[in-house]
Amino acid sequence: MSFTYDAVGATRENGFCPPGFHPLHVRTRIGEGEGVFRRAAEAVMTWEMHRAMGVGIDAASDRAAPDVDVTVTLAGLIKAPCRVIWTAQEHRRVGWAYGTLSGHPECGEEAFLVERTGDGTVWLTVRAFSRAAKWYARAGGPATRGLQHAYARRCGAILRRLCEDAAED
Repeated sequence: MSFTYDAVGATRENGFCPPGFHPLHVRTRIGEGEGVFRRAAEAVMTWEMHRAMGVGIDAASDRAAPDVDVTVTLAGLIKAPCRVIWTAQEHRRVGWAYGTLSGHPECGEEAFLVERTGDGTVWLTVRAFSRAAKWYARAGGPATRGLQHAYARRCGAILRRLCEDAAED
Protein backbone atom coordinates (compact mmCIF):
# COMPACT_ATOMS: atom_id res chain seq x y z
CA MET A 1 0.00 0.00 0.00
CA SER A 2 1.37 3.41 -0.90
CA PHE A 3 1.02 6.82 0.72
CA THR A 4 -1.92 9.01 -0.32
CA TYR A 5 0.13 12.21 -0.75
CA ASP A 6 3.42 13.29 -2.32
CA ALA A 7 5.29 15.21 0.40
CA VAL A 8 6.26 12.08 2.36
CA GLY A 9 8.55 12.97 5.27
CA ALA A 10 7.80 16.69 5.17
CA THR A 11 6.88 16.88 8.88
CA ARG A 12 10.62 16.69 9.62
CA GLU A 13 10.72 20.33 8.53
CA ASN A 14 9.12 22.44 11.24
CA GLY A 15 6.39 24.61 9.78
CA PHE A 16 6.32 23.09 6.29
CA CYS A 17 2.89 22.55 4.81
CA PRO A 18 2.42 21.52 1.17
CA PRO A 19 0.04 23.62 -0.94
CA GLY A 20 -3.58 22.53 -0.62
CA PHE A 21 -3.16 21.09 2.89
CA HIS A 22 -4.12 22.49 6.30
CA PRO A 23 -1.30 22.87 8.84
CA LEU A 24 -1.50 21.90 12.49
CA HIS A 25 1.02 22.79 15.19
CA VAL A 26 0.23 22.28 18.88
CA ARG A 27 2.91 22.46 21.58
CA THR A 28 2.16 21.41 25.17
CA ARG A 29 4.39 21.70 28.24
CA ILE A 30 4.66 18.26 29.85
CA GLY A 31 6.96 18.97 32.81
CA GLU A 32 10.63 19.28 33.68
CA GLY A 33 13.66 17.06 34.00
CA GLU A 34 15.33 14.01 32.54
CA GLY A 35 12.89 11.59 34.21
CA VAL A 36 9.88 13.31 32.65
CA PHE A 37 11.64 13.38 29.28
CA ARG A 38 12.42 9.66 29.38
CA ARG A 39 8.91 8.75 30.54
CA ALA A 40 7.26 10.92 27.87
CA ALA A 41 9.53 9.57 25.15
CA GLU A 42 8.70 5.98 26.10
CA ALA A 43 4.95 6.69 26.17
CA VAL A 44 5.09 8.24 22.70
CA MET A 45 7.35 5.61 21.13
CA THR A 46 5.32 2.62 22.44
CA TRP A 47 1.83 3.93 21.47
CA GLU A 48 0.99 4.25 25.19
CA MET A 49 -0.04 7.91 24.85
CA HIS A 50 -2.48 7.04 22.05
CA ARG A 51 -3.93 4.05 23.88
CA ALA A 52 -4.36 6.13 27.06
CA MET A 53 -6.48 8.50 24.99
CA GLY A 54 -8.82 5.63 24.14
CA VAL A 55 -7.58 5.38 20.56
CA GLY A 56 -7.31 1.88 19.14
CA ILE A 57 -3.83 1.05 17.87
CA ASP A 58 -3.12 -2.02 15.79
CA ALA A 59 0.58 -1.83 14.99
CA ALA A 60 2.98 -4.26 13.35
CA SER A 61 5.50 -3.51 16.14
CA ASP A 62 5.36 -2.57 19.82
CA ARG A 63 7.49 0.54 19.09
CA ALA A 64 7.31 3.19 16.41
CA ALA A 65 9.91 2.55 13.70
CA PRO A 66 10.18 3.42 10.01
CA ASP A 67 7.93 1.29 7.77
CA VAL A 68 5.77 0.03 10.66
CA ASP A 69 2.14 -0.11 9.55
CA VAL A 70 -0.39 1.18 12.08
CA THR A 71 -4.17 1.23 11.96
CA VAL A 72 -5.69 3.83 14.26
CA THR A 73 -9.31 3.25 15.26
CA LEU A 74 -11.31 6.26 16.39
CA ALA A 75 -14.60 5.98 18.27
CA GLY A 76 -14.58 2.23 17.52
CA LEU A 77 -15.78 2.98 14.00
CA ILE A 78 -13.29 4.91 11.91
CA LYS A 79 -10.24 2.93 10.82
CA ALA A 80 -7.30 5.01 9.70
CA PRO A 81 -4.39 3.09 8.12
CA CYS A 82 -0.96 4.76 8.38
CA ARG A 83 2.73 3.96 8.08
CA VAL A 84 5.55 5.33 10.23
CA ILE A 85 7.81 7.40 7.98
CA TRP A 86 10.58 8.56 10.29
CA THR A 87 11.68 8.45 13.89
CA ALA A 88 13.96 10.67 15.96
CA GLN A 89 16.02 9.18 18.80
CA GLU A 90 18.24 12.06 19.86
CA HIS A 91 19.62 13.27 23.19
CA ARG A 92 16.90 15.93 23.62
CA ARG A 93 14.38 14.93 20.94
CA VAL A 94 12.41 11.69 20.50
CA GLY A 95 9.39 10.96 18.34
CA TRP A 96 8.01 9.83 15.05
CA ALA A 97 5.67 10.66 12.19
CA TYR A 98 3.25 8.63 10.19
CA GLY A 99 1.64 9.18 6.83
CA THR A 100 -1.78 8.20 5.59
CA LEU A 101 -2.45 5.14 3.47
CA SER A 102 -5.44 4.30 1.29
CA GLY A 103 -8.63 4.11 3.36
CA HIS A 104 -7.65 6.85 5.84
CA PRO A 105 -10.32 9.58 6.15
CA GLU A 106 -7.60 12.24 5.81
CA CYS A 107 -4.65 12.60 3.51
CA GLY A 108 -1.36 13.81 5.01
CA GLU A 109 1.15 13.35 7.78
CA GLU A 110 1.32 13.76 11.55
CA ALA A 111 4.36 13.91 13.87
CA PHE A 112 4.59 13.47 17.65
CA LEU A 113 7.81 14.85 19.16
CA VAL A 114 8.98 14.98 22.78
CA GLU A 115 11.68 17.63 23.25
CA ARG A 116 13.70 18.77 26.26
CA THR A 117 14.89 22.35 26.07
CA GLY A 118 18.12 23.72 27.56
CA ASP A 119 16.35 24.74 30.78
CA GLY A 120 15.03 21.18 31.26
CA THR A 121 11.44 21.84 30.21
CA VAL A 122 9.81 18.91 28.39
CA TRP A 123 7.39 19.62 25.55
CA LEU A 124 5.18 17.55 23.29
CA THR A 125 4.79 18.97 19.81
CA VAL A 126 2.16 17.60 17.46
CA ARG A 127 2.51 18.91 13.94
CA ALA A 128 0.72 17.82 10.84
CA PHE A 129 -0.60 18.72 7.45
CA SER A 130 -3.78 17.22 6.09
CA ARG A 131 -6.76 17.51 3.83
CA ALA A 132 -9.97 15.50 3.67
CA ALA A 133 -9.87 12.24 1.73
CA LYS A 134 -13.31 10.77 2.51
CA TRP A 135 -16.71 12.35 2.01
CA TYR A 136 -17.45 12.58 5.75
CA ALA A 137 -14.15 14.38 6.44
CA ARG A 138 -14.94 16.84 3.63
CA ALA A 139 -18.48 17.31 4.95
CA GLY A 140 -17.07 18.22 8.37
CA GLY A 141 -15.09 21.13 6.90
CA PRO A 142 -13.74 23.45 9.61
CA ALA A 143 -15.26 21.24 12.33
CA THR A 144 -12.96 18.40 11.23
CA ARG A 145 -9.94 20.67 11.62
CA GLY A 146 -11.23 21.75 15.03
CA LEU A 147 -11.40 18.10 16.08
CA GLN A 148 -7.82 17.60 14.90
CA HIS A 149 -6.65 20.52 17.06
CA ALA A 150 -8.62 19.18 20.04
CA TYR A 151 -7.03 15.75 19.52
CA ALA A 152 -3.52 17.28 19.50
CA ARG A 153 -4.25 19.25 22.70
CA ARG A 154 -5.61 16.09 24.33
CA CYS A 155 -2.39 14.24 23.40
CA GLY A 156 -0.50 16.81 25.48
CA ALA A 157 -2.90 16.60 28.41
CA ILE A 158 -2.79 12.79 28.47
CA LEU A 159 1.00 12.69 28.17
CA ARG A 160 1.37 15.21 31.00
CA ARG A 161 -0.84 12.98 33.18
CA LEU A 162 1.18 9.87 32.25
CA CYS A 163 4.37 11.67 33.32
CA GLU A 164 3.14 13.07 36.66
CA ASP A 165 4.97 10.47 38.71
CA ALA A 166 8.21 10.48 36.71
CA ALA A 167 11.16 10.82 39.07
CA GLU A 168 13.56 13.70 38.69
CA ASP A 169 17.08 12.54 37.81
